[in-house]
Amino acid sequence: MSDHLETEHKYDADAEFVLPGLGGLPGSAAPAAPKRYHLSATYFDTEDLSLIRNKVTLRRRTGGTDEGWHLKLPVLQDTRQEMRTPLGESSAEVPARLAAQVGDITAGRPLRPIATLDTERTVVTLTGPAGEPLAEVADDGVTARRLDRPGAEPLSWREIEVEALSEGPGVPGLLEAVGKVLREAGARRSPSASKLSRVLGS
Repeated sequence: MSDHLETEHKYDADAEFVLPGLGGLPGSAAPAAPKRYHLSATYFDTEDLSLIRNKVTLRRRTGGTDEGWHLKLPVLQDTRQEMRTPLGESSAEVPARLAAQVGDITAGRPLRPIATLDTERTVVTLTGPAGEPLAEVADDGVTARRLDRPGAEPLSWREIEVEALSEGPGVPGLLEAVGKVLREAGARRSPSASKLSRVLGS
C-alpha cells in the first residue's frame, strides 16, 4: 500500500505529433532512454457516476511499474491525493480500504466497472545532476471503451502527461519548462482532468 500526492500536467497531441528532445532543461541532466509499456485499466464508479462527478477516479490497472488499484482524490488544480493497494486476487471487487474512502460519496451504492482503457505508453524520465528522478514525461496512445454502452465505438486519442517525481524546489519550474517545449512542438494543454472524464464526456 502507498499514498502520495500526484502533480501532473496533461497535454493533447495529434497522431503525427513527435515528442521533442528534452535535453538541456533547467536543473535536469540528459534524459534516460525511453521505455515502453502496455497498460490496461478498468475504472469503477456507481451507476450514476457519483465518483467522477466529484472529480474522483478509481481504477484497477495492470502493466507498467505501478500495477494495482489506484484511488485519486482532488486536492488542488493539477494535484491529487493518490492511494494505492495491490492487485489482489479479484479483478471486480474493490478493496475495502479504497471503498471506505469514498463511502460518503457512494452512500452504499455498489461500485461497478464503467470503462476500460488500454494505453501504449512511452516514458522519458528526467533526472537531476546526481541521477535523482525529477519528472516523468509519458506519451500515451489511448483506446477507451464505455461498458455501459454496448456496441459503442471505442474512443482513441493521444495525450502527454508530465508528472513530478520529486518535491524539490526546482521541479515546478521543470514541469513548466517541459510544457513550454511541448507547446512549441504543437501540443496543447488538455481541458480534461483525467482520461476517464474524457471518455465519459464530463
